Amino acid sequence: MIRKFRKNDLSIVMEIWLNTNIQTHDFISEKYWTDNYEMVKEMMPQAEVYVYEDDKVDRIDGFIGLTGDYIAGIFVRSGVRSKGIGKKLLDYVKAINPSLSLNVYQKNVRAICFYQREGFVIKSENIDYDTNEIEFVMGWSR
Repeated sequence: MIRKFRKNDLSIVMEIWLNTNIQTHDFISEKYWTDNYEMVKEMMPQAEVYVYEDDKVDRIDGFIGLTGDYIAGIFVRSGVRSKGIGKKLLDYVKAINPSLSLNVYQKNVRAICFYQREGFVIKSENIDYDTNEIEFVMGWSR
């Protein structure tokens, strides 16, 4: 089930955010993610966030965050990745937005392939000055 984020989801959503970033961005220092944890935690309730909840075990397994038509990220719990949760979250926001954009690190090849498979195209590239990593700006429209 996909539903809107509730305030009492914050601790589990942040746990998924931190673990996913550390695991999928091994080219960035873990300290970067832990240093940004509190800032993201404060911003999370202000963003448009949808969670994927496994009804059978009453557990949040992933979420997607939006700011307007910008996808701030899709995060899926370790152990349930590659089971279609990210696609379901993405399809959900595609249904309510005529176009979407996002940034993805060039070294995150798995994510780039996922977004390209889902109809996103690379529009440009730039440097994320916080990490000194190259990132692609990707876009999708109906």
